[in-house]
Amino acid sequence: MESSQSGMDNPAPRAIQPVRVEPEKEQGSGYFTAHDELVYFFSHEAWQEAGRGPWNQSSTGGFVLTSLFESPMHLFLFIMVVVVYTLAMAGNTAMVFLIWADARLHTPMYFLLSQLSFLDIFFTSVTIPKMIAGFLFGWTSISFVGCGAQMFFFMFFGATECLLLALMAYDRYVAICNPLRYPSLMSHQTCLLMVAASWLGGSLNASIQTALTLQFPYCGSRKIAHFFCEVPSLLRLVCADTASYEHVLFVTGVVVLLLPIAFITMSYALILAAVLGMHSVEGRRKALATCSSHLTVVNLFYGPLVYTYMLPASYHSPGQDDVVSIFYTVLTPMLNPVIYSLRNKEVTGAMKNVIGKCGMGKIA
Repeated sequence: MESSQSGMDNPAPRAIQPVRVEPEKEQGSGYFTAHDELVYFFSHEAWQEAGRGPWNQSSTGGFVLTSLFESPMHLFLFIMVVVVYTLAMAGNTAMVFLIWADARLHTPMYFLLSQLSFLDIFFTSVTIPKMIAGFLFGWTSISFVGCGAQMFFFMFFGATECLLLALMAYDRYVAICNPLRYPSLMSHQTCLLMVAASWLGGSLNASIQTALTLQFPYCGSRKIAHFFCEVPSLLRLVCADTASYEHVLFVTGVVVLLLPIAFITMSYALILAAVLGMHSVEGRRKALATCSSHLTVVNLFYGPLVYTYMLPASYHSPGQDDVVSIFYTVLTPMLNPVIYSLRNKEVTGAMKNVIGKCGMGKIA
């Protein structure tokens, strides 16, 4: 009676039947050991009880951006980001306006340069405003959809700029190596097709990578060890095998990064050979001046991207990724208009002309 009464007072707890996904089979065998089953069952149930089970876009939560927002140099970083973003927006907007306003800059080279500045305006605006809000108000959380949108537009504008920089190298090659055929080879229609091709390539790259990245289940911490949603940082939170996707990521990196770099290298090898054969010192100096500006921008933009996307993850840490990402998200867009204007007499002349007109307008 005592045992039966005790059993009635303390009924046996009902067994919880978790929804199970079949564990991965041991390689080379078609069965699981009892130990494997128990390890999988309790580890899976522990994840679920901790509220950290696999989740994806169907979940109500999102991600939390960390990294720079938890730095002790919080105020200094905020001021620097605001200053650099303001300079980048002002410089690239001024470059677009100058090229549009001055008829002397209505050439294929400056048309492509205006597209580069136009891209940089949007490229920095994908990440920096959210970064400023995180520093200023502590708004470091981002929804799943918001993270996907940020990742798409970042890769869209970034890949478009990679392709556009390669096409700008072709423009310089034609101008120096085939100057007599330059008007026909670089007609306005050709320039429009080149720009459209770069935008189309960028959108295709972004669509593929965003769709593949967001279809993975995410588990563990929702904290992204980065200041924006970028593919390598998100892959660290994935609780699935990403080996196949990393191969796809490598292939897209080859197409968007390595092939343009090879094309730029080949173009400038031919340009260098042509410049060395010039008899005019002035012509040689002018050719090298325009090419050096483009090469500087190429190195500043492609170098950090190759480090982030082409090197294996074991070669860099989240902290290193933050520093490198700042180069192509903040610094390079700010420096592009400065680099192209400092050694370019046509741009500086157009700037003086516009400033002079504005001054005369105020006096009148």
